[in-house]
Amino acid sequence: MTASLPEASLAVRDALTAAGQGLVDREQLVDLIALTAIAGEHLLVIGPPGTAKSEAVRRVAKTLGGRYFEYLLGRFTEPSEVFGPIDLRKLKEGIVETQTAGMLPEADIAFLDEVFLGSTAILNTLLGLLNERVFRRGHTTVKSPLRVCIGASNAIPEEPSLAAFADRFLVRVFVEPIADAKLEALLDGGAALARSSLEQRASLEHVDALSTAARLANTSRLRDPLAHAVRLLRKAGVELSDRRVVKVQRLACAAAVLGGRTEPTDADLWPILYAVPTLDGQRLAQDVLKDVLKHSQSSTLIAAAEAASNAPGARAARIVETATGLFAQSPASEDVSGRERWKLKLEGVVREIDASFDTNALPPTLAPVRARLAELLATP
Repeated sequence: MTASLPEASLAVRDALTAAGQGLVDREQLVDLIALTAIAGEHLLVIGPPGTAKSEAVRRVAKTLGGRYFEYLLGRFTEPSEVFGPIDLRKLKEGIVETQTAGMLPEADIAFLDEVFLGSTAILNTLLGLLNERVFRRGHTTVKSPLRVCIGASNAIPEEPSLAAFADRFLVRVFVEPIADAKLEALLDGGAALARSSLEQRASLEHVDALSTAARLANTSRLRDPLAHAVRLLRKAGVELSDRRVVKVQRLACAAAVLGGRTEPTDADLWPILYAVPTLDGQRLAQDVLKDVLKHSQSSTLIAAAEAASNAPGARAARIVETATGLFAQSPASEDVSGRERWKLKLEGVVREIDASFDTNALPPTLAPVRARLAELLATP
């Protein structure tokens, strides 16, 4: 039985919340994995080693379910390590067949670390697999169930020979080591990750239901703002290929259905930023599109929407989520020190609200939260 759109979006939202717990400043990456999976695209994560790229991917794969494949590529990695070994019995008969069981061609979610270090043979085969979801090697042709492949690298390659392969990763996200101000949160999160055990919260049925809804979405209200955004980018010297422009529409549809809606609007246009291939280009695009993206918001992909647009709606959604979590963590009245620490956190949320919004004209979703915070802070 196919899951309904509200059921599927709620299940995926729950899965992403669970996956992001304990990951400091990686909520954006968690969101984008889901977005690309729903859109049927692939994600490239750029950043130095040790920045929790693989941990984020593993956690999302665990909470969404399905078959997961992960591999660290190197210059000497053999194709059989990624796609499966050649069937030696068939080879004696002159037939080159690959045994793909448990390997990348049969994975639902895949993570390839140092993806650009793969050999020409591996990257050429991957090119077809990522683009067509079909694995071809010798006499073997296998239709792949791959929803999303996440590639990771320390930097975007400059070699022209890798350009076609790199372009198969529509969405780009750049990660950096955790800032000094968040080191305590990093240590707390690391300890929490070591103690926690993840469970599956959604299923590939939910992912597929959302993917189908995204393909069928009505894009009539999206075309004009998307075309306007592309013109602004081109005027500023930020080039998006025709293929990327068309695929941004898919990302916006995926963002909409993850919010439970089948008709994307300018509020769902924020994924365009992640389709810009370079970090400098993304920074320029964020400035150029600040007015276009000011209505951006997402009830599910809160971190990614806010990071892309810096829009009030996205920021309000994130603050509401933070406050709701704090409300649920209220210590017992006899825990004096615990309540003091908890109230300090509440005060931090209040300060962020007051610094970000006109307190006399708060967004409708934020006004009751601000009132509840004030009530709790006034209570002994």
